[in-house]
This record gives sequence, C-alpha cells and structure tokens, in this order.
Amino acid sequence: MLKTLFKEKILVLDGAMGTMVQSYNLNEEDFRGDRFKDHEHDLKGNNDILCLVRPDLVGEIHKAYFDAGADIIETNTFNANAISQLDYGMEDMAYEINLQAAKIACNVAKSYSDKPRFVAGALGPTNRTGSLSPDVNNPGFRNISFDELSDAYYNQARGLLDGGVDLLLVETVFDTLNCKAALFAIQSLLDETNSDLPIMVSGTITDASGRTLSGQTVEAFWHSIRHVNLIAVGLNCALGAEQIRPWLSELSSSANINVFVYPNAGLPNEFGEYDQSSSAMAAIIKEFAMSGLVNLVGGCCGTTPDHIQALVEAVDGLKPRSIPFIEPLTKLSGLEPVTIRPESNFVNIGERTNVTGSAKFRRLIEKDNYEEALSIARQQIENGAQVIDVNMDEGLLDSEKAMETFLRLIASEPDIAKIPVMVDSSKWTVLEMGLKNLQGKGIVNSISMKEGEAVF
Repeated sequence: MLKTLFKEKILVLDGAMGTMVQSYNLNEEDFRGDRFKDHEHDLKGNNDILCLVRPDLVGEIHKAYFDAGADIIETNTFNANAISQLDYGMEDMAYEINLQAAKIACNVAKSYSDKPRFVAGALGPTNRTGSLSPDVNNPGFRNISFDELSDAYYNQARGLLDGGVDLLLVETVFDTLNCKAALFAIQSLLDETNSDLPIMVSGTITDASGRTLSGQTVEAFWHSIRHVNLIAVGLNCALGAEQIRPWLSELSSSANINVFVYPNAGLPNEFGEYDQSSSAMAAIIKEFAMSGLVNLVGGCCGTTPDHIQALVEAVDGLKPRSIPFIEPLTKLSGLEPVTIRPESNFVNIGERTNVTGSAKFRRLIEKDNYEEALSIARQQIENGAQVIDVNMDEGLLDSEKAMETFLRLIASEPDIAKIPVMVDSSKWTVLEMGLKNLQGKGIVNSISMKEGEAVF
C-alpha cells in the first residue's frame, strides 16, 4: 500500500519527538518512574526510556502528529540502541524499548480509520562513528567496529519488527559506514524472518559544504547505499529547509527511488532554539514540491504538530516527484562519487599499495611504517589514479589486521579517501575486513577458486 501511495500523493512524515518531550518539562523522577527509581545512572534526557515509564506521554505526541495530518509517524527510538543506551546504563533494555515503542505507535495508528496511517521504526546514528577516530592523535583508532554496530542495530530492528512497525527508517546518517552496518543488520533480520518490510534512509548534511560529518558528498552517500532495495532516500536535520535545498536537489536528480526531506525549523538562534514559524517553513517546502523534488516531507528538530499541519496543507493536491530514469552504470564512491561511463575510456587504478606488487610498500607495512605507506597512496592519486587498490596478502603479515589498519588510516586522509578503494585479496576474511572498513562503494578484487569454493 505504501508503494502505491508514494505514486499518488506527497506523503507527510511527523515532526520532532524531542521538541515535544521538552514541552512537558519532565524531571528526573519522570524519566525514572517506579520501575527505575533506584537506577544508578541519571536518566533525565533519555527520551527513549519514556516508552517504558510514560507510554501515555509518547502516545499523546504520536496522536498530536496524526491529528495534524501526518501519514507516517516515527517510533520514539532515535537512541534506543545498546550503544547509545550505554551512557545511561540501560543497554540491556534496548530490545524492550523498541518493542514497546513500536506497540505504542502502532496502537495509536490503529485508532484512525479515515485514511491509511503508517509507523516507521526509527533507527538513529548512535553516538559513535565507524569511519572516524575520536582521538586526533591516533587516526587509526576506532571506539566501535562494524560488527558491534551491526549487532546493536540488529537487536534494535528486531524489537521494532516484533512490535509491528510498517517500515524501518535509518535516519540522521552522519557516517555512511554506520548506515551500512544498520542496513546489513536489517537485511540479515529480514532474510531470517522472510519479511519484505520497506526501508528508508535519511542522511544528514552538516554544513554549507554539502558533506556528511564523515566527509561524503550527497551523491557519494547515495552511491554507497544504492545496492539496498530502499523505498526512499532523503535528508534531515542539521540544516533548515532553506539551507538544505541545493543538497536535496542533488539527491533528487541522482536517486532513482522516492526522495524525501524533513529539515529543522530553521537554524538555531543564539540560545540554541529553533524558531522558524510553521508558515515560513511550509512556504519553503511547498516550493520543493512545486519544483518536483520530493515524494515525502516532514520536520526534524524544532518542528511541532503546527509545522506538520502547515506542511499537510502546503503539499495538498501537489504532484509527487516523478522518479527519473538513471542510466544503469557502475557507480562507486569514496568521499566523492565516481561513475564509470562508456566515454570514460580507461579507468586508472593505483596498484602500488599492494604488498605482492610493490616491494617498497611491503617493507613499509612489515615495519608498521603506515605513514610512509600512505604517502605511496597519495602519490598514486596525484599521478591520476581514480581507484586505489589495496592488497595485504603476504604470508608473514596478519593480512586482516593490516587491511583494517591501512583502510582506517586512509579514512583520516581526505585527499586519499576521496576516491574509491579496491579491496584486493584471495582470502574471504581479508575481503570481508576491507568492506567492513569502507563507508564508500568500493570494488572487490576478487574471488579465488584455486583451492575450491569451500576453502575460499
């Protein structure tokens, strides 16, 4: 049904949950309730836990957005993953929070019979990043791995699925590697449960440069996730509607699926508050719709049911964006996109970051001289390489660890990370390690059957 509605009208998503929670002026005791009154950590600000201690409040907010005319509401689960809940000592509650959040939202949705109402299970970005080091003095360090991210997202998605959501929304993506871990977890869960739940992804452009926090352009972000069968891709948060327009336009012209946007209520004022009026925001988003840029609209930080009602009125009767035909070409990405076209002719691949092909590179890796090894990659790019090949297959090396270390260091060097990586190995475990450390769309080179499929 959702796929059909996308073709018929511009759908409307809800607005901010956090903004509405703040309006209740809750104190520490409200967040604890009876159940967690003796919990050892402060819980104020943990909005997700309200699904367990104040389900009535969460339901009221959902109802307010449906009453405003929203077609889709999001579950109150932005930080309901074990990684983010660790800050509150509530990591073991992640599954239950998501299960109850989904049930609350779905029960509210079922109370409406005037038109179809949908519940999106919201999966936020976590408070860690797989592509960036939290320590500027140690760029190869990560405080989270792909597998840890994937495990947390799997548990969260399982709770949302068991609670009955209609679709899943991976939102506020500031690091595409985190997003890929979420999508891997979701795909694994849907395969195991034989489910075809629709998936949407929303990225976040952090400033006027048009890049995510981890450095990707909008098109590079899209190239990185387009292999997944998504129902829609969009942008949200960080910017107001006026500031987000050029990046929305870029996404709209690049993606051959539904496109959506739910910006903040303008930019924050000197007090960190969002004060763009509902009418001002709606006027900007109406222009998006009239320009054929969107299939779905909504609001993020600072938006309220008033904003959503204004959006409903603004897009009422306007035609949804037509899905463009995008030529099926090879689309890769590092921090920037690479599209291989028939007229591209020869694609230059830098082969010197290969321990089997470069004695110099091998010696540097064997001596853990990664800084100089990075200079070889940099020189390859300066000499015209459009893709960089990385191979660590050497008998005396821990190939998996060397691949992980080098790719993590590359990620901290924008002049290298801008182009796609070719992960080169005859070992499955090394290829897998490489892919788990690439936020962009890379190339696998290749599969080896010299010892048979089972061994590989």
